[in-house]
Amino acid sequence: MVTELALTAAFPLQSGLVPRGTRAFVFERIFEVFLLLGALVGVVVVGYMLYNAYKYRSGSGKGRADEGNRLVLGELPSGSGGGRKLFTSFFMSMVIVVSLVSWTYLTLLYVEEGPADDESLDVEVEGYQFGWRFTYPNGHTTDGVLRVPADRPVQLTITTADVFHNFGVTELRVKSDAIPGQETETWFTADEPGTYTAQCYELCGAGHSYMSAEVIVMPPDEYEAWYANATAENATADSAAANESSADASVAAQSNLRPAVVP
Repeated sequence: MVTELALTAAFPLQSGLVPRGTRAFVFERIFEVFLLLGALVGVVVVGYMLYNAYKYRSGSGKGRADEGNRLVLGELPSGSGGGRKLFTSFFMSMVIVVSLVSWTYLTLLYVEEGPADDESLDVEVEGYQFGWRFTYPNGHTTDGVLRVPADRPVQLTITTADVFHNFGVTELRVKSDAIPGQETETWFTADEPGTYTAQCYELCGAGHSYMSAEVIVMPPDEYEAWYANATAENATADSAAANESSADASVAAQSNLRPAVVP
């Protein structure tokens, strides 16, 4: 609770008991909470260990058992507070662990649920050997280039035309399987314009390492202008360039598989 309150003060615009925001923001908060709590527990444990090592060090005169009061087999020790220290430490540990697990579960529920449907941009993603095809709500299709607006949730529906693939953009903390004959869903929100790289993270053939796509995050007004001119019929230069790159990747992959000619 103390850690989360500190994070709330540091990030007032996107924080709360359960953080909300982009996927990158949410996973960063989870990492920071675990890091701070782990460091705190480590300091307490190591500090208590060093304290007892100094208190009962050799020559201190403490910790020596009087031969007359030495326990016999079957006798329980006294003077330990009736197990109060053990019970207190166990109870505090239980509260911390249960609270952390509950908080993480609620946070990941938000990640799984995603944004509201009326807020998001829906894009269909289809993987194939060895490239990615993106279809927008108006039917416009591009190969190898995904354009999205900044500060708007993007809902992805992912499938594949052939073998298993996995669509992932590391910088945006988004990753999902592409399964033949099935659809998986994921989402992301990019808070700043820029160009990111989507990769395939499932070994899918000889051209697996060439299977990538550009994710271009545009300012909202520029994206609206581009989207207004994008239709299901027109083909973009992005798609032509991506197709050429995909073809080159396939040729390179096939050439690597050619058997060596032995004279």
